[in-house]
Amino acid sequence: MTTTGANTDAGARGAPAGPWWWGRRRSLVLDAVLALESALECMVEGVSFAREVGLPGALGGLIGLPAGASLLLRRRWPVAVVLVSIAITPAEMGYLLSIVALYTLAASEVPRRIIGALSGASLAGTLIVTYARFDKDMAQDGYHPGMWLVAVFSVVMALGLTAPPVLLGLYVGARRRLVESLRERADGLERELSLLADRAEERAVWARNEERTRIAREMHDVVAHRVSLMVVHAAALQAVALKDPEKASRNAALVGDMGRQALTELREMLGVLRTNPVGAVGTDGGSARSERLAAVAAAASARVRASAGGAEAEAEAVDGPCLDGLEDLVGQSRAAGMAVELCVQGEERSYGAKVERTAYRVVQEALTNVHKHAPGAKAVVRVAHREGEVALQVENGPSDLGAGAGPGLPSGGNGLVGMRERVAALGGVFVSGVTDAGGFRVSAVIPDGRSGLPAAT
Repeated sequence: MTTTGANTDAGARGAPAGPWWWGRRRSLVLDAVLALESALECMVEGVSFAREVGLPGALGGLIGLPAGASLLLRRRWPVAVVLVSIAITPAEMGYLLSIVALYTLAASEVPRRIIGALSGASLAGTLIVTYARFDKDMAQDGYHPGMWLVAVFSVVMALGLTAPPVLLGLYVGARRRLVESLRERADGLERELSLLADRAEERAVWARNEERTRIAREMHDVVAHRVSLMVVHAAALQAVALKDPEKASRNAALVGDMGRQALTELREMLGVLRTNPVGAVGTDGGSARSERLAAVAAAASARVRASAGGAEAEAEAVDGPCLDGLEDLVGQSRAAGMAVELCVQGEERSYGAKVERTAYRVVQEALTNVHKHAPGAKAVVRVAHREGEVALQVENGPSDLGAGAGPGLPSGGNGLVGMRERVAALGGVFVSGVTDAGGFRVSAVIPDGRSGLPAAT
């Protein structure tokens, strides 16, 4: 009989493996005991049969010994053991050998047609031998029963010695295969759950990284622009403080207003961070592993849906800047001394919240870069409303001041990177580079995820 799933799993759990074809040592012991009993039975029955036919009893014992001991090979070669039991059936020996061999054959992985053929051959041999023996014994006692009585007794005897072990073996084999199949399915489900848990953790890490990037981008846009304008106005205030007190007062008021606006936007952002569920995922260190994985998976899935255009994240629910605020944005730069021109083409209409916020941030960061890197340069802001998209362009000429004559604003090199990430996240196109005139140009085309709505009048 081939090794069953139970034997394989037992060895995998650390049970001592038996020699040769036995999966466990106790299987070897069981087969050895059965083979010993079968060999003794066949020896006794072989001696009796040899004397009955007029042969030396030792010859019958020598034939029965290896025949009964062949039961030791039942797990390795079940078909051969059944053939041995069928071969010694005419000698009326090997009842234990026949029963155990048929059970082992039926419980093995041998094809059903072979099991049926060998079981039928064993049944037929037992039926013939039983019929002949019963009729002979009755005749020796002087009793001559009818043929039908002998036939019924022989059929019952043959079925009693053949059917139960075969049926039991078929049941045990089917049960082993079912258990093995269920175990394989359970192992597969466990591996799948483990992969899902690992994937959920990876998504959670990705979501946290995305959230950190978004927060850093928002902080940069909010702080860099406001503070840059404050530095510009502070430099102008320092230059005109003694010459033009009235202008100095206006610049001081502008610095105060911009500082208050920056603080207001920072408070709004910090309020969102305090209630952001994504940030709470990584701190759940005391809960059970399954609960933590469930929370991680839920947070990661929510973040994936939000990034794919599903439900808006909580941070996006806060009212943010939009295209209607470009006039004020340009006005702030004009108040800081920059010559800025705003050109709007096409029919003005509203877009999605993310689109308008991204468009506003692109213009804001571009103007901030002009303040930093091209003080005194003229800038042109162009906004084009097209079918299903909005196009932006901020272009400035070369700086009118010498190197180092500006306010000396620091630069971390994150402005262009942040603009490109914002536009790419919405499926848009972002291009930036130096112009032929020595200035700099920033261009972006942002598609609208929904059909544009007429602007409110």
